[in-house]
Amino acid sequence: MAINDLNTFLHNYFAAHHCEVISNSSGVLKIKLTEEMDKALMNRPFYWHYIKKMGQVGEPIQLTLNTNPAQNEQKAEWIHFGSPRLQQIIDHLRTNEKYTKLFQTVHTSANTALYPWLVVNLKISYQGQHKRDELFSIGLHLVNGMMKVEMMDILKKFTLRPVIPDYCYTISPLIRLKSGYKRIEAVIDQYIENQTHEWAKESFKLLDEELALLEHFYETETEEERQQMEKEKKEITERYHPKVSYEVINGGLFYLAEDLR
Repeated sequence: MAINDLNTFLHNYFAAHHCEVISNSSGVLKIKLTEEMDKALMNRPFYWHYIKKMGQVGEPIQLTLNTNPAQNEQKAEWIHFGSPRLQQIIDHLRTNEKYTKLFQTVHTSANTALYPWLVVNLKISYQGQHKRDELFSIGLHLVNGMMKVEMMDILKKFTLRPVIPDYCYTISPLIRLKSGYKRIEAVIDQYIENQTHEWAKESFKLLDEELALLEHFYETETEEERQQMEKEKKEITERYHPKVSYEVINGGLFYLAEDLR
């Protein structure tokens, strides 16, 4: 259910933002950024300010990202779940593209129905001794209730645009957006509940050990030491107590003509 192929996710992200994909092989992705994406990701405000002031055409950076730990590409930036670069990309999506509404491009001269899909991309975060994130993409058919996982991969085969094509019309949803999102939440909740969560057991064990060590250290504490110990207990608990949370990165309504069953 998770988007385990980070390389595909990144390829789709940059392609959707009109960046030139120079090459993509064995987990190493080389992209020529657009000016807009360079400004969004590369933190070069002074460069672009100078270029505009001089009336020149800027040169966006070529970015090389490596998602394959077996590859030893020296000039590539290693990117993985939890890395600052991936978090930056997710923040960019969250800030700039939280919600969209797109229609499948259909070339037809006959009346054609387009069916509504609610698509939600989420990030699940597991926080304990270590931190781990998973990305999910789920689509819900708002007429018949069908649900598809890895929905963004499915949408890749369609040409989508923000205006409805000629001769097409939309089918009204039978499932309201709020109700549809609750169904998706229920799937995510069930997925989390069905995991073994060995990581959480290890975090609880480490938490108990750290608290026991702390209490032993403050065995003969004064009032001042007791207050300090309580403060350190709180910090240790916040650091190691296992937590699971999820948040919406972005989503939208996609009107599709094809049957995805």
